[in-house]
Amino acid sequence: MKVRQKLRQAIDSLYAGGQATAEAYTPLVLECVRVNDVGQAKRLQSHMDLHYFTPNDTFLHNRLLHMYARLGKISDARNLFDKMPQRDIISWNTILSVYAKSGSVENLRALFYKMPFRDSVSYNTVIAGLAGSGFSSQALEVFLRMNREGFEPTEYTHVSLLNACSRLLDLRKGKQIHGRICVGVLGRNVFVWNALTDMYAKCGEIDKARWLFDRTDNKNVVSWNLLIAGYLKNGQPKKCIDLFQEMQLGGFKPDDVTVSNVLGAYFQSRLVDEAIEVFNLIKNKDKVSWTTMIVGYVQNGKEEDALNLFAKMLAEGVKPDSFTISSVISSCAKLAYLCNGQVVHGKAILLGVDNDLLVSSALVDMYCKCGITKDAWIVFDTMPSRNVVSWNAMIRGYAQNGQDLEALVLYEKLLQQKLKPDSITFVAVLSACNHAGLIEEGRIYFDSISKRYALVPTLDHYACMINLLGRSGCMTEAIDLVNNMPHEPNSLIWSTLLSVCAIKGDIENGEMAAKRLFELEPLNAGPYIMLSNMYATCGRWEDVASVRSLMKSKNVKKFAAYSWIEIDNEVHKFVAEDATHPQTEIIYEELGRLIKKLQEAGFMPDTKLVLHNVEEEEKFASICYHSEKLALAYGLIKNPHATTPIRIMKNIRVCGDCHMFMKLVSKVIGRPIILRDSNRFHHFVGGSCSCKDYW
Repeated sequence: MKVRQKLRQAIDSLYAGGQATAEAYTPLVLECVRVNDVGQAKRLQSHMDLHYFTPNDTFLHNRLLHMYARLGKISDARNLFDKMPQRDIISWNTILSVYAKSGSVENLRALFYKMPFRDSVSYNTVIAGLAGSGFSSQALEVFLRMNREGFEPTEYTHVSLLNACSRLLDLRKGKQIHGRICVGVLGRNVFVWNALTDMYAKCGEIDKARWLFDRTDNKNVVSWNLLIAGYLKNGQPKKCIDLFQEMQLGGFKPDDVTVSNVLGAYFQSRLVDEAIEVFNLIKNKDKVSWTTMIVGYVQNGKEEDALNLFAKMLAEGVKPDSFTISSVISSCAKLAYLCNGQVVHGKAILLGVDNDLLVSSALVDMYCKCGITKDAWIVFDTMPSRNVVSWNAMIRGYAQNGQDLEALVLYEKLLQQKLKPDSITFVAVLSACNHAGLIEEGRIYFDSISKRYALVPTLDHYACMINLLGRSGCMTEAIDLVNNMPHEPNSLIWSTLLSVCAIKGDIENGEMAAKRLFELEPLNAGPYIMLSNMYATCGRWEDVASVRSLMKSKNVKKFAAYSWIEIDNEVHKFVAEDATHPQTEIIYEELGRLIKKLQEAGFMPDTKLVLHNVEEEEKFASICYHSEKLALAYGLIKNPHATTPIRIMKNIRVCGDCHMFMKLVSKVIGRPIILRDSNRFHHFVGGSCSCKDYW
């Protein structure tokens, strides 16, 4: 403090004395630089300007310029640079470094091409600045010019160039730079070898990266991190984990980057418990480690764990970024947890990331998957910018929620924006055609995938067309499409065909599809159950018994069907004939009241849909207490006088009886019901459904 005070007093004296010489300015300039006193340096500069001081060389101005640059004072540095009566190569290079470090690429390039003379420092600074700011192609262009003018690159130039090749995934140029390094004198520099390892790993030559890593002298933590990340990127999580253990045995201390990649490797390997162990060992968890865990949970189908961890992250005072928020919103979307999603939306607004493209696209998807397309549209319509992902989320959302024409209109608007649809776009468009029964339009859109947009139709697209053709009564054409498609039909194709056959009662083709599924997914209960149900519908009880015997011999486990409803930010799950809920008795009373009320209006439960060879009374009891009906009854108990929609989710398709039941209840109680099953949304309003009974 005393040093700065003395400096200020000395400059005060300078102002009191009028003009000064270089001898008077020099010690004051050097002292300002030594103590990093920008304020007094600017006073000195003003004094020089006031008295028209013109130094004999650039020394004083360069010292001030270098200090401004080092402290990130861009405007002060440029102001001084523009006023300098004479400039040398050091002056130019200093201001170049200011722009390079700050990422001011346009200013960097403009100044570089304006320079009356350049040296190797000038080139190295510009190459590093361009590469560091993501302008990889331009960095390589400047390097070619540097070569033509005969300047030698430094080790840091090679690092910048290799990083540029990594970003561009340009293995050919990367190998060329590797060749230059081999014939130069920089071949053993650890920074260069790290950059080479990273370049080969990112360009897909992970074995070459490992070869370089094993021969790198003086490895540091960065060396290990780059190869660990390389294994993860190249889909080799086991080697990533092995290298992590090798790193620890070698006495290297993992940092945040190491841990983040290793967590990703454990999640990629489905080793969730091991990932949790590593995460719990981290003493000072940062945003990256929290986010990696949240994303890992989402990728492994543990969305509820992701939401709980996000709550802990906030409680620890760690500020999430847009990537964290978008991952949490995706969890809410998969679970259809509207209340949680709205809370996270509010958090995004508070953090100022709600307009981030990643976040807003996730919000559109979340509101659509919660059945609230109006709110999804508000988010979509107010987005400052949109990409194909955003448009896909809204188009798919409309299609899933029975607003098929809106989906197709929005697709046409996408084309008007000169955006090119991708594979996901066409899945959404074909789904809309499927739900609306628009067979001719579906054919046109399907053909346009390859003919108009030069895309290769995927198995998802073929599945949509098989569904559309089969449901529209064109079963022969659907079978021909399966037999003549360029891809080998997978389980998606055969399960789609089996589903269509079940709806149409086509036993012959259904048996064919089921047998293919038994070969592809022998432990998947779905095809066995569907084929068994087809036999039961026809009264072929011996065949039903045969299928069930086959399931037993193969130890195929039937998955549990369940429904859930969110009430007051709490989720309640139900299975058929559930008796575990604390309010079971009240729920059954309410459901009985509803059934009686509908029976009085002429409704009778369709016991033909109970595909078991049991007495009628058992069938009646079985179909009346399906999980979605119990969830509906509970929703009515908790909010009997509300007018907002009752929102129910189910993990499999809703049966025909429950579908009819929901339609009639929506009319009797005068309240909308939104049911999301495994296939789509059903919006029941006044006795009608958005699916138009085409489910």
